Amino acid sequence: MTLWLAIPLALLLVAIVLLLSSSIVFHFRLRKRGKDDRVEIDISLLYGLVKLHYELPYIIFEGIKRGVSVKLEQSGVMPAVEKQIEEEGRIDKEVVDKWVDKFKKALRATKGLKKWFKDTMSHVKITQFDWSTDFSLGDAAVTATTAGAIWGLKWSMIGWGSQWVQLKKRPRTFVVPVFGEDKMTFSTELTCAGRLSLAYGMYAGILLLVRAYRAERGFRQWKELILEKNKDQTEL
Repeated sequence: MTLWLAIPLALLLVAIVLLLSSSIVFHFRLRKRGKDDRVEIDISLLYGLVKLHYELPYIIFEGIKRGVSVKLEQSGVMPAVEKQIEEEGRIDKEVVDKWVDKFKKALRATKGLKKWFKDTMSHVKITQFDWSTDFSLGDAAVTATTAGAIWGLKWSMIGWGSQWVQLKKRPRTFVVPVFGEDKMTFSTELTCAGRLSLAYGMYAGILLLVRAYRAERGFRQWKELILEKNKDQTEL
């Protein structure tokens, strides 16, 4: 009887160890070539048993007042479950104001949210970061001068981001000025991949609950935020 009890307990222990040893893996890709804009995000965990894919197949700027028109495609694979969702919406001043208001509510609903976010990001390991840009301003001299400025801007942004996450591999950046073009052209592609330990992700989730509990009306405010999100889920 003891043996029959020990076997399932041992299997459960092995399953827990494997679970906590896994990572949340993500892959982000942004591409812009002329009018072709595309953003893709892939997230997988539990050794690939759970996969989520988000894609913005187009991003259209419609002016200052109308904002940006976008389409979101979401698909995923979970154990015995597959889902696919498509949503279209517009990001304008009203939507941005709502996001800012929700962020302020989240700060009030969570004690030390900024510190929690910074600590969590410090455990994110970036395993790939490639960023290439080809452009022309229509004038060879101006294009050459601007190339240096873009190069410096890229490395400044990478340096700022490296303060938040762990860079496990040296970033690769490319700036290619296109000469011989008599018109303005621009294309860029950014690829970023990384991972976060699932064990630390679960720990961070528990810390977030504790911080929400310590905040005045923390849980109630988070409940209101979730209800607002469900109500406005069609807004991107």
